[in-house]
Amino acid sequence: MGVLSTVHERLSDLLIEPVITQISGIFDLNGRFGVLFLGISYVVAYGLFRYRAQRGLTEARSFWQFIGGSRVNFHRSALLDYRYYVVRAVLKVALVVPIVGLVDPYILRAADYMGFFSNLWGARPQLGQNLALSLLYGLGVFLVMDFTHYWVHRAFHCRWLWVFHKVHHSAPVLVPVTASRVHFVEKIVGQLATTASIGVYAGIFWYACGGEVSRYTLFGVTYLVFICNGLAANLRHSHVWLSFGPVVEHVLNSPAQHQIHHSDAPRHFHKNFATNLSLWDWLFGTLYVTRAKPETISFGTGEGDHERYLSLYGLIVTPFADIARWAGAACRRLSDNSRARAGET
Repeated sequence: MGVLSTVHERLSDLLIEPVITQISGIFDLNGRFGVLFLGISYVVAYGLFRYRAQRGLTEARSFWQFIGGSRVNFHRSALLDYRYYVVRAVLKVALVVPIVGLVDPYILRAADYMGFFSNLWGARPQLGQNLALSLLYGLGVFLVMDFTHYWVHRAFHCRWLWVFHKVHHSAPVLVPVTASRVHFVEKIVGQLATTASIGVYAGIFWYACGGEVSRYTLFGVTYLVFICNGLAANLRHSHVWLSFGPVVEHVLNSPAQHQIHHSDAPRHFHKNFATNLSLWDWLFGTLYVTRAKPETISFGTGEGDHERYLSLYGLIVTPFADIARWAGAACRRLSDNSRARAGET
């Protein structure tokens, strides 16, 4: 009985609890995919539908058609995204957390940096906690995280990392939960990069203030993240075109801009990597602004192989299979070159 009880507890920890937590996460404001932010996004979408329908700017006869209808929301790819959203919870517990846990002790944290500067230059006088400091600290955390996400995202568009990020771009239709179609390798790298960058920023800020500073939050969420998620963020992964216009889009990333990022048209490749602030795209030459009139686009990688990613196995294993194939081809080339040089001598 003791062994069976232990096995049952282990299975519960690895399978049942993560799945329950993932599903109940729709009521958590710390993630974009929550009922509040979904509700805001679809209210905005309905407003767009009414506006465009009254002016004859849409062929959709109903709001359901406007947001894609069964063709999008019950597409094989969308159904896979719904399943993968649940499976990701198990992958997180089984792979992401343990691997991050192995590396995490070797990452310098805020307290380490604060201690380093204190030993180097001496302790700073404490400024104490106040709202202005909390707002400033929260702004900095938001900017550092968004900046880090931009460069991690951009890095995963490079050849060897692209095989993992391609999982996300392989979706031929977009639904809000497609945002969760992220390979666990990309999740690990992103989490480690964010932890390291926030550690540097927080350590410097805390040292300057003479002690730890808490960030100002709204409903437990960093206030700027809450605001950005409230700007119809779930429409980024949808077929609802919402442009903020070319002026605002130099600073804030609109749903239309992210849809451009998912386009399979070569003119849209390597554009709009930003998560919240398109300011980074503007500064580093990857900005593509949109206008109110929707562009005709289709989603995918442009490589014509999305069928390989229409199963849970495909999403999880295909990147490793591609790397193994490339590695095998590289080894064969090296072997052929070695034999050729041997023949010449």
